[in-house]
Amino acid sequence: MKTKFIFITGGVLSSLGKGLAAASIGALLEARGLKVTFQKLDPYINVDPGTMNPFQHGEVFVTDDGAETDLDLGHYERYTSAELGQKNNYTSGRIYNSVIKKERQGEYLGGTVQVIPHITDEIKQAILQLEGDADIAIVEIGGTVGDIEGLPFLEAIRQLRGDLGRENTLYIHVTYVPYIKAAGEVKTKPTQHSVKELRSIGIQPDILLCRTETTLSQEIKSKIALFCDVKEDRVISAIDVDCIYEVPLRFHNEGLDDRIIEALHMWTRAPVLSQWKELMLKINDPQHRVRIAMVGKYVNLKEAYKSLNEALFHGGVANRSEVEIDFLNSEELTGNLLIERLSRCNGILIPGGFGTRGILGKIEAIQYAREHKVPFLGICLGMQLAVIEFARHVAGITEADSTEFTPSAKEPVIYLMKEWFDYRKNRIETRDETSELGGTMRLGAYPCRLKEDTIARRAYGVDEIFERHRHRYEFNNAYRDVLEENGLVYSGFSPDGELVEIIELKEHPWFLGCQFHPEFKSRPLCPHPLFVSFIHAALNNKLRDNSI
Repeated sequence: MKTKFIFITGGVLSSLGKGLAAASIGALLEARGLKVTFQKLDPYINVDPGTMNPFQHGEVFVTDDGAETDLDLGHYERYTSAELGQKNNYTSGRIYNSVIKKERQGEYLGGTVQVIPHITDEIKQAILQLEGDADIAIVEIGGTVGDIEGLPFLEAIRQLRGDLGRENTLYIHVTYVPYIKAAGEVKTKPTQHSVKELRSIGIQPDILLCRTETTLSQEIKSKIALFCDVKEDRVISAIDVDCIYEVPLRFHNEGLDDRIIEALHMWTRAPVLSQWKELMLKINDPQHRVRIAMVGKYVNLKEAYKSLNEALFHGGVANRSEVEIDFLNSEELTGNLLIERLSRCNGILIPGGFGTRGILGKIEAIQYAREHKVPFLGICLGMQLAVIEFARHVAGITEADSTEFTPSAKEPVIYLMKEWFDYRKNRIETRDETSELGGTMRLGAYPCRLKEDTIARRAYGVDEIFERHRHRYEFNNAYRDVLEENGLVYSGFSPDGELVEIIELKEHPWFLGCQFHPEFKSRPLCPHPLFVSFIHAALNNKLRDNSI
């Protein structure tokens, strides 16, 4: 299969939405019957985002093969059927690390190692891995044109046009056309300067996606086309929208997919966009409204829970319900203040996380959900804290704890399992407190077998599932019997029965905790069953409360 490449760059300022633009382009091309894949190239020096602070970087997205990646890969998977992995996200750190290893091993035969050609060749090799995977590979360059750290990536994609040919490469530049309220007009100068910067390093964009608050007039498009040396019909309005899932339809109305196919000399069927149109009809006409409390410590930055926010939204759409998320900071809200906020919500969710900060507030929220029969979903750390809360307040194990918080815990109901069978690698894995941070993690998709007549089994409708993990600590099987005797239900296990993956409560309408991250596999056109079931339970809870 001859793969054609689309390279997406950004200019003027960050956060213009290159990731959403790439994902939406992928959705349009899939709607035309093409197979697409993606790659994100990030200029930062970290090898991957796995150990980066969510306040700085946002969430870490995890793929089936265990790659810890940029959150934009979540956009790519949500908008398309692409299944991504290790080769779909590269950072400067990963590229430089590879080059340095090769130099140490003598692969360059003692030559002087330089940015050009060694770093750029390594980048090109990373990109060309995608050849044969799809009809079109969409490669997003992180950062903004003009950033020093991004120059090697831009030079690499400049060279690839010469290597692959004009008919096999397409440059799309996402830029900003601001509206100046005082003047009552849009300004094209930032876009002109951005394109000038891009052209100065040898890249002439083929298509411009102009982020704007209002549709660009033909006069403005003509001006941009003239000064940026782009065809008028390839100046596309990327107008602000209320819902991000409207973007593919907006792009299609602007003729973007036609221009792409034309530029790449391809023939495809007409796009089939009925699913996206039906989705927008549901989104724009909700029949219900439900409020979910999300109790975490990164709530001041919503990007830290990006996939989770989207999965809740998807679950709401499936139930024809608008979902309002009440973000509660578990470090700041405890006691009566927390309870007062929780009492206004129809469901409670505890997301994943690491470290001891905010643990007390999360445990109090779980206790409230358990005692007041409020639908509860605990993810990763949320599941582990649900076990701790149950052990302390129901099973009478008052010193129940996790060795993540208290290494010398007397009652470690959650602990670092030193040895376990890795079904992905088909071998026994070992880990301890001295292992590198990444080395102690269970990462990627693992099988889980579901118990009959449980919330999980009813939600999924199948006996076995594969879900993505990102955690170090596990349920301690030494406490399995005593907790089960007190009413804890184990509804999901690893195939060998050694790893508890899902817990529930007997005397509760909807209470579930899972070790994995179901949000990573939820898509607007295929909502994750746990979130569909959770939102349905929250709606029932709201109806129950209104009837009292």
